Amino acid sequence: MHKVDQHDAPLDPNFLGAGRCMTDDAGNYKFYTIKPGAYPWGNHPNAWRPNHIHFSLFGGDIASRLITQMYFPGDPLFQYDPIFKAVPEKGRELLISKFDLSLTEPNFALGYRFDIVLRGHNATPFENK
Repeated sequence: MHKVDQHDAPLDPNFLGAGRCMTDDAGNYKFYTIKPGAYPWGNHPNAWRPNHIHFSLFGGDIASRLITQMYFPGDPLFQYDPIFKAVPEKGRELLISKFDLSLTEPNFALGYRFDIVLRGHNATPFENK
């Protein structure tokens, strides 16, 4: 088996590893991305993070920052990920996006819904709260 060095892969000079979007007046947001893959993270010799996207939300100033992760449904790595498993079971489901055919754009992009809830019984679990 040939081991591929990630530094040999071509880089997109327009992608800096992060994106930014704003919500509309109703709190809706939308962005396009390529679904991220699992990656090894060295917690043990065969440790892999599930596919996920980090969200960093800012309020009126930088001090009102909330951080969370969005996962994709059905990932087989959930059961092995100590970060995902550290969230109480009820909260885990709130971190998993939902496939939404109505958001899917034919021949272009699959659509997923991820509602970020700031307060209340169904509040999204945040890493720093």
